[in-house]
Amino acid sequence: MIILLKLLFAHFFSDFILQTDRICERKKREGSIKFRYQFLHSLTHACITYLFVAQWNNWIIPTVILVTHFMMDYVKSTYMKDGMKTFLIDQVVHIAVIFTLWILLYKNGMVGLEWLEYYLDDSRFWFVITAYLLVLKPTSIFLSLFTKRWTPKETISQSLPNAGKTIGYLERILILTFILTGNIEGVGFLLATKSIFRFGELNKAKDIKITEYVLIGTFASFTVAIVIGFITLKLLKLCI
Repeated sequence: MIILLKLLFAHFFSDFILQTDRICERKKREGSIKFRYQFLHSLTHACITYLFVAQWNNWIIPTVILVTHFMMDYVKSTYMKDGMKTFLIDQVVHIAVIFTLWILLYKNGMVGLEWLEYYLDDSRFWFVITAYLLVLKPTSIFLSLFTKRWTPKETISQSLPNAGKTIGYLERILILTFILTGNIEGVGFLLATKSIFRFGELNKAKDIKITEYVLIGTFASFTVAIVIGFITLKLLKLCI
């Protein structure tokens, strides 16, 4: 496991600490300067990884890191637009390479994909991922149908597109995580924090219907997440 942790640390250290804004900007330019800085950045990754892993006869890891990082940077800067989606894809690819190297070279005491089979055969694993799945899109659809009858005709033009849906996703993920990790007090803190940020909006609402609609949606979202959380927690305890 220590090798995997070193590989991950080396990646994040090279990608976010050693990569300056200048390097990041010049990696996106046209011409030869783009390739020089992409190679420089990839070589930095390979060297840092080699130093942290400290297996001086093992050239496979730094070589693979160098080649795959350069290829991903080229694809990202040439064919992909800047944004959250591109950032996530880039990080997932790099981390997937790290995990693949770790599994193939070290296996951590498990042969092949036995580590994956171990989790896939564990009912607790399926309870947890099912719970997280439920608090996302299924709950969002349920809440949309549940609050439909109270939806005010007035729309708030200042609202960001899909902001409410994204906030709902994040708050339910946090609630479920708090419950499963035994930090139930975090739910109260989250509710208080959301209330503070919502106060100005609700206080300025010209129609009381908007205030009531927001409160119904908030409490319904919290209730569903809490119920799913405690049901999952109960199922996990039964599996012990």
